[in-house]
Amino acid sequence: MNKNEKFVITINRELGSGGRTIGRLLSEKLGVPFYDKAVIDGLTKKFGLSPERIEEIKAQKKSWWNDINTYYQTLVNSANMPMEAEVKLDNASMFETEQRILQELVAQTSCVVAGRTGFMVFREWPNHLNVFIQASMPHRIQRVMRRQNVSEQEARDIIAKMDTTREAYIKKYEDTSRYDTRNYQLVISMDDLSEDDAAEIIMDYIDRASKK
Repeated sequence: MNKNEKFVITINRELGSGGRTIGRLLSEKLGVPFYDKAVIDGLTKKFGLSPERIEEIKAQKKSWWNDINTYYQTLVNSANMPMEAEVKLDNASMFETEQRILQELVAQTSCVVAGRTGFMVFREWPNHLNVFIQASMPHRIQRVMRRQNVSEQEARDIIAKMDTTREAYIKKYEDTSRYDTRNYQLVISMDDLSEDDAAEIIMDYIDRASKK
């Protein structure tokens, strides 16, 4: 990946590994936007987006994505931002909508994307880096217990449910697994690292790759 050209970095992660925090730190270091589930869901609801609606808006106003990016800036700065529209989509339509939104975002600017099947969406993108953040189960349990203020068993249950849901979501649309390391250029285990450490490792990787 060349950081001197338009790029996308995808962060796929296990719950409790700190991947989302790493993605945000990385975006700050690189000076680019950070997109995750909350942002994508917020954009979908705010603008009533569906694959068809995206095409309609683009046809009506060529600068439409500037409006969405403006909304994105307010969304990430306000956890209580009201949603002006509600859109109900089936799973297939939501999957396509998420892909279209991400592709439009990346077409406009370099960015970091956490989750949202990013490693699949951008695997053919000309300038990308797919990263997988993982950790041992004890590490994940402790982090979920601490951040969500739950018991050890509750943390185990939350992790098991999320692991199953995320893997099923991937397999529903692609013949691959999110645990297949061939989907990524960089895999990081967090057991002995802080989120800042991981962000620095990724930055070093990017710097080395950009020199080639």
